[in-house]
Amino acid sequence: MEAPPCSAIPPNTSPPFFCLVNRLVAFFSLLKMVSIGIRAVFCAIVLAGHVGANHIKRHHHFSARNQCRPRLHPSEAVETTGTALSTHGPCSTHLSSTSSSTHTEATSTPPAKSTHTTAVAVVHTTSSTSAQAASASAAHATPDSDASQQALSATYIPNSIKAGIAGGDAYPFMESHIGWWYDWSATPSKPGAPVAVPMLWGDGTVDAQDASRFKAFAKLTSSAAAAPRFVLGYEEPDCPSGAGSAGMSVADGVATWQAHVAPLRARGTKLGSPSMCKQADETWLAQFAEAITTPWDFTAVHINKNSLAGVQKDIAHYKKYGKPIWVTEFACVDDVNGFTPCTDQGEINAFINAVVPYFERTPDVYAYAYSNGLGLGDVWPLMDGGALSESGKTYLAAISKYH
Repeated sequence: MEAPPCSAIPPNTSPPFFCLVNRLVAFFSLLKMVSIGIRAVFCAIVLAGHVGANHIKRHHHFSARNQCRPRLHPSEAVETTGTALSTHGPCSTHLSSTSSSTHTEATSTPPAKSTHTTAVAVVHTTSSTSAQAASASAAHATPDSDASQQALSATYIPNSIKAGIAGGDAYPFMESHIGWWYDWSATPSKPGAPVAVPMLWGDGTVDAQDASRFKAFAKLTSSAAAAPRFVLGYEEPDCPSGAGSAGMSVADGVATWQAHVAPLRARGTKLGSPSMCKQADETWLAQFAEAITTPWDFTAVHINKNSLAGVQKDIAHYKKYGKPIWVTEFACVDDVNGFTPCTDQGEINAFINAVVPYFERTPDVYAYAYSNGLGLGDVWPLMDGGALSESGKTYLAAISKYH
């Protein structure tokens, strides 16, 4: 006899065993379906959150880059990152060498992860909500430091133009395209808009010229006239005197600095550090920084390299001082094999056309100057008689793209 269906069993009657089994099977099948559904929903939420987070991070980075001036680009991977917004400086964010220099042997902080997490929480809703979340994330990634960087650029980029020259011979040809210049003296003077920057070359003990420069600089401290906007510290005190270097002990450097340079800071002058001849191998400046009681405002750097990578490494070294960087002399020099100036015009042109854009887009560099000093061979100097040399023409063409 066929058993009646379970649905036909009266309510108050105990169902047969097979009916109980069928109901249990149906119940567990239902639980399984519910579990699968819950897992599917959970996976969808996690996947959407992951995609949304990645989207927001990329969008935040893009938004931050859009704050740059059109011709300014973030630094490459070999550069570090920071934030600087200025007409002639780079926009977004913020490289040591093994040999010595001239006279001897070479960011923006990303937003906290919680910022992205908050944005991700709303990314699944609608596309407009996602855009709003991304905008909020980008807003968090543009801190007040942007304003301070703009202020730094206005203060430390002379006339809003980074490019300059060391030495005045080429000044008439460069005047319209440079923001500043100097000639290693305490009283550089030429007509025109570029800022003339005085320098305390040494402590007055090297030779008659050093003594004359020292005397002239001392007048800046005591003069009632308006203080200069910028001054530069000693010329390569870390190398022996007699080869274009001031040759000073750290102790003498500290004493002269405190007596003759530091007082100008109280009058509003921005002080440039002494510049080192040993480039990234220097130790003099580190000791000097520890000993002085009036710090410098920007770090003056000399770079003698024949590759962009070498230049980047030297800049990386001087970033440790945490100040705006002025490259007060740069030249094409092979400093790995002694100190050998570049003599091939093609190599020099390529070097100039690589380093000028690098200086322009690098936020750590606020000023740079082509070195027209002695000991750099016959091809590097800016002038050839009374006219620009081929190297001079190349530098003028390179900086004219920006100024």
